[in-house]
Amino acid sequence: MTKNKEWFASWFDTNYYHILYSHRDYSEAQEFMKNIVAFLNLKKQHVLLDLGCGKGRHSIYLNSLGFTVVGADLSKNSISEAKQSEKEGLKFIEHDMRNPFNSTYNAILNLFTSFGFFEDDAEDIAILQNIKNGLKPNGIAIIDFMNVKKVIANLVVEEVQIIEGISFKINRYIKNGFIIKEINFDADGKHHTYFEKVKSLDLPKIKTYLNSVDFKIKHTFGNYQLEDFNEETSDRLILVLE
Repeated sequence: MTKNKEWFASWFDTNYYHILYSHRDYSEAQEFMKNIVAFLNLKKQHVLLDLGCGKGRHSIYLNSLGFTVVGADLSKNSISEAKQSEKEGLKFIEHDMRNPFNSTYNAILNLFTSFGFFEDDAEDIAILQNIKNGLKPNGIAIIDFMNVKKVIANLVVEEVQIIEGISFKINRYIKNGFIIKEINFDADGKHHTYFEKVKSLDLPKIKTYLNSVDFKIKHTFGNYQLEDFNEETSDRLILVLE
């Protein structure tokens, strides 16, 4: 049985996490990045921070578009793998987003629901303050979060996924203001339980966080095609901040 107060520190650092999500399709994510850098007219000389970069797939793609990119993640294993792709204009660092950055950036991207992990609102607010402080003058930040209202309305309570011979039993539920995914499986002679917990943050709640650090919303989108946000139908809540 594996439990950790900071679930992401244990779950994201396991091979099982990468097995469960090994079949993810990243083409839509790449389309999003291509759309957003074009919309924002980011320049090739700009330096971007991919905050919560995992194994660096999106940092690598952004670099392929011509940008200088730093990928940052808490997971030692993920950064170790990402570093194998380092080259001029692309580097990876271990970093807890609750800590201030040592450099400033033209754009900071927090992609694919890498926010809202913490019990204490003050920690999420500290992350927003760090992002704001990490921007160069006229810099922008992008927060790509889920649309919690649609997620909750369409919650798949129970499912089983069999991947690489491992049967992952997944339960989803709402508890104490969090959308929780509980993942149970047997592997390597042991039973494992891991959790993914993301705070149920709708737009009004996120706005209270942003107001507390004087972050302004410049644009709001509801999907990776940059269409308008609709709290009933949109798949994502994408915020462009300045």
